[in-house]
Amino acid sequence: MTKVSIITSCFNRDATIGQTIESVLAQDYPDIEYIVIDGASSDCSMDVIGRYRDDGALAKVVSEPDDGMYEAINKGIRLATGDIVGLLHSDDFFFNSHVISDIVDIFNSTGADLVYGNGLYVDAADTERVVRNWVSGRYRRWKVRLGWLPLHPTVYIRRDVLERCGLYDESYKIASDSDFLVRYLYENDLHVEYLNKYFVKMRMGGLSTGGASRGRVWAEDVRMYKSHGFFGVPEKLMKMGWKVPQFIDAKIRKRFHDDRR
Repeated sequence: MTKVSIITSCFNRDATIGQTIESVLAQDYPDIEYIVIDGASSDCSMDVIGRYRDDGALAKVVSEPDDGMYEAINKGIRLATGDIVGLLHSDDFFFNSHVISDIVDIFNSTGADLVYGNGLYVDAADTERVVRNWVSGRYRRWKVRLGWLPLHPTVYIRRDVLERCGLYDESYKIASDSDFLVRYLYENDLHVEYLNKYFVKMRMGGLSTGGASRGRVWAEDVRMYKSHGFFGVPEKLMKMGWKVPQFIDAKIRKRFHDDRR
């Protein structure tokens, strides 16, 4: 049976990490290795994580200081023993209990190296209210050159491909996921499959969606694109343009949500 490693990086997320873990444990796929990497949280995150660790629900838990999320993710990948590796951040949770089964089915039926899908950004306080509806769409290499990227937390990759193509560049504090995807989708010849289903719900207010980080996001994205031989600013602007339909769709959903209340 295909083994799936899921990695959650956590730092001071005692209010949400429990729901994240529960959504993994609720998956109907039987062979999941769940790894949690905590950055020495100063709140009660480890108390929450510890309850699941003590019950034997978590395969591996590490809690120690780190230099940010991408270092934590790389630690988790190096510990992973699954055939397929994916991420679930500590503010996020799976869309339903069939997500991993559906992902494994696509890998096995197509021989894909990388599979991705869709996700919903939701209000942090009301997770039924959709703020952005990210429908990734089909992969084409030329689209990456025009700023398109799939939703990073929906990306699942064969572990042997990770070993061959490399991990996250820890010199980036925000844009490492974009750098990672450009490397994998533009600079490597991989078999990529799009599964047109929702994988995750993600609370707004994370590292790349908080208003205080916008300047840093811009600077890191431009630097990242230039490092791959792109112009930089045009690709960043086009990347932003791909997101406009997400907000339009979310406004329609919000109106429908409010009308039902």
